[in-house]
Amino acid sequence: MTFKDLIGQKVGACVSGGLDSRTITKKMTETGIKVLCFTADLDQPDETDIGRIRGRMARCGADTIIVDLKKEMAEACYLVLKAQAKYDGGYWNTTGIARAVTVRGLLPEMIRRGCSVLAHGATGRGNDQVRFERYVNVLAPHMRVYAPWRDPALLAQFPGRTQMAAYLKHFGIEAFSGGRKQYSTDANLAGLSHEAEDLESLRTPCTIVKPTMGVWPHDASDRIEKFTVVFKRGRAVKINNRKVNPLSAMRLANKIGGRNGIGLKHALENRIIGTKSRGVYEAPGMELLGRCLEFVYQAVLDRRSTQLFQQLSMLVAGQIYDGRLYDPVTRAALNAVESLAQNASATVQVGLYKGNIYFLKLTDCPGSLYNEADSSMEKSSGLNPTSSQGFVEIQGVEALSMAKAGQIDLKVKK
Repeated sequence: MTFKDLIGQKVGACVSGGLDSRTITKKMTETGIKVLCFTADLDQPDETDIGRIRGRMARCGADTIIVDLKKEMAEACYLVLKAQAKYDGGYWNTTGIARAVTVRGLLPEMIRRGCSVLAHGATGRGNDQVRFERYVNVLAPHMRVYAPWRDPALLAQFPGRTQMAAYLKHFGIEAFSGGRKQYSTDANLAGLSHEAEDLESLRTPCTIVKPTMGVWPHDASDRIEKFTVVFKRGRAVKINNRKVNPLSAMRLANKIGGRNGIGLKHALENRIIGTKSRGVYEAPGMELLGRCLEFVYQAVLDRRSTQLFQQLSMLVAGQIYDGRLYDPVTRAALNAVESLAQNASATVQVGLYKGNIYFLKLTDCPGSLYNEADSSMEKSSGLNPTSSQGFVEIQGVEALSMAKAGQIDLKVKK
């Protein structure tokens, strides 16, 4: 779809209030295209007053609808936590899950107001173009999608930020506030991703990033802070003796984890389109709650359940990253995760210290498979060591057969 195809259509533009959003919106209004802007309130920690986006976009000639999706974003965080869905480099899939929440939340509002096209400002080199378009395709197949940064005409007119700024200045619209940025940031309740600009060079240290949700570990407190969380079926329901819902839990965990330098990751990730990109990620609450939940899973999942869970976790992480949260295979995997998480109820206490999470204790876990007597190295009423003799002999039958058949290459010679 090109810019000319927008003539006669009503466009719902996903905007952040940044340079790209304002440039495209102004271009559409100047051309006479009907455009209404939409912003998702995902409890972005880098946006002190999301309402200011209305003013920025109004100067470009368009009204903005802000859709409150904070509760939906918090539930999405819990979904990712329960599945332990982390992507390349072990970072939490904060941006990927946010796109699913955003599109699902904005589409009904756009359709209600008569929009027939969704426009997004994702670059033609990244992941988000795929996510936005695919979610529109599966959730509202009658809607069309316009991606300005894949439109040759728009790319020719606006090859860079300088040209966009000059275009807006022509209409008396301020383009930049402050100097050149060292990197770009995308944020939501789950965390922040820092990419582009100086971070594109692998000669640039990750520490040029100034954390928004906390501090680097070396700047954190010199004292261990204790943190206690109660899980019921894989969902955090109480933190430090305070009852929480998903939104309050994430906010509190972000605050506590952030001040202790938890959840800062560097990754050279594999993008959907086949390239690699570099990112520095913040997800203090996700890392803190996710690690605590992992301790519970270690107690309640048997060996084969653990292996299956790990496979499901990897599948779900990849599907979320690829913009496929609502696909049948993802829903099936999440149903399986839900089944495995039924016994994930316990109280976990950890110590937080300069980016580290120390296990302190796990209690109130009726589904735990751990038995101290069975695993003890001392004399106990648990597993009788002599009972293992037959088990080991049975295991040896196969080993001896493989050796005699010449299938083992590293046999020790007589």
